[in-house]
Amino acid sequence: MGSSDGDKPLRRIAASFEELEVVAKQQAPGPAMEVGSFARACSNVSVLFGCLGIAFKFAEMDYVDDLLEASKSISKLPEMVELDIQKGTVRQAGSHTRNMLRVKRGIDMVKILFEQILVTEGNSLRDAASKAYAQVFAPHHGWAIRKAVAAGMYALPSKSQLLKKLNEDENSAKVQMQTFIRASGPVILYVEDLFTSRNLGMDW
Repeated sequence: MGSSDGDKPLRRIAASFEELEVVAKQQAPGPAMEVGSFARACSNVSVLFGCLGIAFKFAEMDYVDDLLEASKSISKLPEMVELDIQKGTVRQAGSHTRNMLRVKRGIDMVKILFEQILVTEGNSLRDAASKAYAQVFAPHHGWAIRKAVAAGMYALPSKSQLLKKLNEDENSAKVQMQTFIRASGPVILYVEDLFTSRNLGMDW
């Protein structure tokens, strides 16, 4: 009897983003992405940050909990952004829209991390993780957090240790990472469009 997806977080991550990809690729006026579906997919990603240890403590995505809570009363992501615009709270700490931007960066980072893992030789994750962090989060973090993350990079699990935590071998992990890379691209663009189409910017 094989293992179920329940104890294979990488498969859950890939599968949940494949579902979001279908919605993200719909041309307007297609169905808008649901807050709940987006938040649940991202909560799967937060498991991965937990597996990476102290270096990514900052990215364990507490923001996802806020989106899961929001999904009880707000159905669609565009509606959620519009409500914050109406209230004038888009950039306010704790707003759903601000939290969605933070979560989007987490997805960005995992996509780049997986891309780097697939092209990096050896058993160390440090180079792959450092590049992903530098591209996505470092520009938005102050010196103290950047220093803490740099120190935490030395405590990252090895690639083989990470795969063991994820219950994958190298070949199966490669397939799931490639699936996530492909599926997350349109999802990231969908979320970015929620900001750019409303002139909200994302560099904040």
